[in-house]
Amino acid sequence: MKNGKLRQFVDKIKPTFEEGGKLSFLHSSFEAVETFLFVPNKVTIKGSHIRDNVDLKRSFILVMVALVPALIMGMLNTGYQHFLSQGQEVVFWTWQNLGYGFLRVLPLLIVSYAVGLGIEIAVAQVKGHEVSEGYFVTGILIPLIVPIDTPLWMLAIAVAFAVIIGKEIFGGTGMNIFNIALLTRAFLFFAYPAYMSGDKVWIDGMLKGEGVIDGFSGATPLAEAAAGNIDKVPSAWDMFMGYIPGSIGETSTLAILIGAFILLYTGVGSWKIILSGTIGGLFMGILLNIFAVNPFMEIPFWHHMLMGGFAFGIVFMATDPVTAAQTETGKWIYGFLIGVIAILVRVINPAYPEGVMLAILFMNVFAPLIDHYVVQANIRKRLKRVSA
Repeated sequence: MKNGKLRQFVDKIKPTFEEGGKLSFLHSSFEAVETFLFVPNKVTIKGSHIRDNVDLKRSFILVMVALVPALIMGMLNTGYQHFLSQGQEVVFWTWQNLGYGFLRVLPLLIVSYAVGLGIEIAVAQVKGHEVSEGYFVTGILIPLIVPIDTPLWMLAIAVAFAVIIGKEIFGGTGMNIFNIALLTRAFLFFAYPAYMSGDKVWIDGMLKGEGVIDGFSGATPLAEAAAGNIDKVPSAWDMFMGYIPGSIGETSTLAILIGAFILLYTGVGSWKIILSGTIGGLFMGILLNIFAVNPFMEIPFWHHMLMGGFAFGIVFMATDPVTAAQTETGKWIYGFLIGVIAILVRVINPAYPEGVMLAILFMNVFAPLIDHYVVQANIRKRLKRVSA
């Protein structure tokens, strides 16, 4: 169906969902689909306004496009790691890996969207509001930051908790304090730690022991480093490309960098947060190298940029426009502290070798405070200028 005919079809059925129509109670759901397909045709009727075609939904769609490389690499790696665990000799870049990974990741995506978007639509219908746009991105982020073997029922519970407790009770999109995708992962980590840590959760089939060859390890680079097995940490090239165990979308730094370029080129992502977060991580990595008292602290500081979910978190989570700092100076402080805390928790805390999630959630709480002090400092500066 061509775009013009699709527009005509939508306009034809639209009165059915508007006030007085037979399906007016589904107005919020219809509006969500319509504005996803087309730019809203609402216009201002008074005052001077300038509008372009990049509304909130279009911005979120750009983020989804930026996530596609990480999603594809995650699917490829899912198949690759699975066949390796079966003792098969397989090349990474094959349709076999992609097809297997697609079939394993698809159910996670379906559950994420069905539960999360279902709750948002239900709440919008009850309140009589429009369906918010935020979950379009959250729905794809959640599967990318969880282990491939996460049970679907467990994911459904975590998504429901994050959307209801972390978002809707605060007022919906734009009002939530915490990043919803990370809140989902935090719920899974603390409620079901056995399914979120260890050597078996990152490779499809290892939890059930389905044909896994003896001696195969599904340990992530961070797990090996935390255990002091520095000699078993994969090469920098393998970590950069994503040929390692880990969460679905966090393994390939290359794919994440492609996504970062898309976000920065389109102006959707904050380069200040990404840059300051990277600087903060490198700073703490160098500091730990200087005072190295264990093998983990001796790892080259720049390896931390390739390990775990650091790159993914800085690019796609820390830059969340709702939960991040809003002032320009605040963005520098916010991003830098995330980078510092992430590496500090990763290396110093032996019980949790991945600190990005905790660092971002922690700084989500302090983002308003950072903005407050930045604004107050600016006010004091201007008052001094006036008095002078």
